[in-house]
Order: sequence, then C-alpha cells, then structure tokens
Amino acid sequence: MPAISMSPEEVSAYIAKAGRDAWIVPDVPASTPRRRIEKVGIIGAGTMGGGISMNFASAGIPVVILEQKQEALERGLAVVRANYQRSADNGRFPQEEVGERMGRLSGTLDMEAFADCDLIIEAVFEDMALKKKIFTDLDRIAKPGAILATNTSALDIDEIASVTARPQDVIGLHFFSPANVMKLLEIVRADHTADDVIMTCMDLAKTINKIATLVGVCPGFVGNRILFARQAQAQKLVAQGAMPWDVDAALNQFGFRMGPYQMSDLAGLDIGWKKGAKTANPIRDALCELDRRGQKTGAGYYDYDENRRPIPSDVTARIIADITGVAKGAAPGSDEIIATCIHPMINEGLKILEEKKAQRASDIDIVWLNGYGWPADKGGPMLYGDMVGAEAVLATMERLGAEDARFVPSNTLRRLAKDGGRFTEVQPG
Repeated sequence: MPAISMSPEEVSAYIAKAGRDAWIVPDVPASTPRRRIEKVGIIGAGTMGGGISMNFASAGIPVVILEQKQEALERGLAVVRANYQRSADNGRFPQEEVGERMGRLSGTLDMEAFADCDLIIEAVFEDMALKKKIFTDLDRIAKPGAILATNTSALDIDEIASVTARPQDVIGLHFFSPANVMKLLEIVRADHTADDVIMTCMDLAKTINKIATLVGVCPGFVGNRILFARQAQAQKLVAQGAMPWDVDAALNQFGFRMGPYQMSDLAGLDIGWKKGAKTANPIRDALCELDRRGQKTGAGYYDYDENRRPIPSDVTARIIADITGVAKGAAPGSDEIIATCIHPMINEGLKILEEKKAQRASDIDIVWLNGYGWPADKGGPMLYGDMVGAEAVLATMERLGAEDARFVPSNTLRRLAKDGGRFTEVQPG
C-alpha cells in the first residue's frame, strides 16, 4: 500500500483509540471472576523491586519486600523513602503521605513471609537458573490461588512456570524502569496462564495507574523484541563506518529523545557484562574493559563533561576502527540511518502479529509510545508503516535481509506491498 498522510488530529485520535482497545482481551470474557489482591510480595529491593513496590504502596496495597541481606534491604527501603520524600517536596502529594506509604512497606529476609500474599512478583536479575530456583521455592511457600509473577524482560516464562505444580497461576508482569515512573506494563500470558489471572492483572494495572498490554511469550516479548531488531541494525551501521553519534543524531531527528547509544550510556554499558566477557558486541566489551561504562563513570560511547553533556569521543572512534577494521568514512545520510533502524522494527511487529504474540497491531504502538519514547506525532511503529508505505519498508528489508537472514521481509509485509492494506489493520495469525 502506498504511504498515507495523516493530520496531527488523526494521529491523536488513533493513539486514543489504541489506548482504549489495549484493555480489551477478545478471547477472555469480561465477566471472568477476579482474584482478590490484598497483599503483595516483591522479591528484590533493588531498582526494579523498589520501584515496583512503590506502585502498590502508592495505591494503598500492603507490600512485603524480600532481600538476601539486611544491608541490601535497608538500602532499598531508604531509596524508596527518598523517592517518596522528593515527590512530596515537589508538591505531588502531602508530606504526611510519605509516612503513610512507607507504612505499607515491610521488609524480610525470609521467603516464608510470602505465605499469605495474594500476588508475588520476582524482580531479580535475568538469570534463568535463579528464577527457576525462586519459583520452585514459591511453589512450596505460596498459598493456593496466589498469583506468581516474573518481571523478566525477555526470558521464557513457560520454562519458569514449568518448575511449579501450578503453571496456571504464573504470569509475566514486565514493568519498565524506573518502575515507579514508567507507565507501560507488559502483561505476558504464558501457555497455561488462567483467564482469571489475566483479568486480575489487567484490572490491577489500572489500580496502580499503568497502561497495560497483553502479550505472548517470545524472546523480548513485544517491546524488547522490536528493540533488539533496532539495536542489531544500529550495531551494523557502526560496524560499517558510521559513528554512534551519527546514528543517535538521525534518531533524534526522527523524534526519539535518545538514540540507542545515548540510551546505552544512560542505562550503563555493563548491564549483562562482566570483566573479561566476550559478547555479541565487542565494541561495548572494549569500552567496559576501559571502565567506560556510561554516564555513571563519566564516559561510555560518549565522553561527558561535568554537566553530563555527551561529547563525541576520539577514544570510542579509535576502538571502533580497531575492532571493525573500517576507518570512519562518510556516514550514511539521516534518511538512510532512519530507514535502516526503523523499518526493521515495523517488519518485526508484523512477525509478532503472524505469531499471535500481540492481540492487535495497535497494541504494538501502545507499547512503543509508552515504554520506549516513540515520537507521538508518528503514532507508533505500525502506524508509521502506514505513513511511509509498505513498498518503502519492503525495499529496505530486502536490502537488509540479503545481508542477514534475521531481517528477511515477513510474509505479511510482502502481501501488504503486493495487495495493499494497512499495517494498523493487520490481524494476528
């Protein structure tokens, strides 16, 4: 289908409808009974666990937080208190509410304290063996009917559920960081997740003031799976002679507040990395070995001044040249960088729909608008596909797919280019 133009009012109306539709689960009756959630357990008092617990405490729901060591528990609760205090100082709620909200939080070093919890959310780091150990313990400790949730951002929830005798009670609740601020919640339905667990979690998302989308189990679910496609192309561009700041500048021009390398420096380059590691991103590995781990160390892909202003780095440029063997040449133009990074996201969205891992095309747009800073004027990856047209996206994917089989055009993309139709109207399956 050729590109279509849309007025700002039409884009806004689309986003508003997409937001309403995301709450609807077509294959689960709205009359499905809900489970009562009166007490929540959180495993992990770190950045994610602390942020997740704030959502429930702020909504009036008591929370017990588990840590392995007393110092980690006290540190996590202190961070939560500081976050609440800062909000009160900024006038977001009365000062006395700091104490009231903290009063709903209690800490423990003993998982047995979860025995009377209605919902338990695991929020430890991404290690399958660790998560399976935790869910084995939860299966023994949690009361019948308790919902067992994992905050994993990419791991196989069916595998996690397999260690329990109650896979119907297991679900993914993928909060985005910082969890007390970000609005998106990916609710991940596993193979055996019960209907009442799904609907309870959809309702709970509203209670804690989140925007929820129901998605299926696949590597990265919807949001991160599409992000992985963009990251892979950003790395390929750098391997071909573009600089990280060239890629970021093009995506900033597109409307993202942060490009992939700016985002990496903010999050920390050492997420998922340890000293001596050899990963799929040798440039990142080399930067980390030099203790260039992002803004927190004053340098990453970029150098940073005292105001954390990013400055293109000669050190990074040399590392890239050494690793890729490609001297910096003329960077591709912004339009080519944008197509190379954005069109694979659209193609991946179509694959997600083909695999029935999203309920509708517009849910994909809601995920990216609320979890990843997609520019609102472009409506989300699927609506943007309509704006640029299937022929243009197909041309890019044929070029990228010829270099890497992961990026071959989806069957649906070929059909849209041949027969017409809109990305936003593609049905799952």
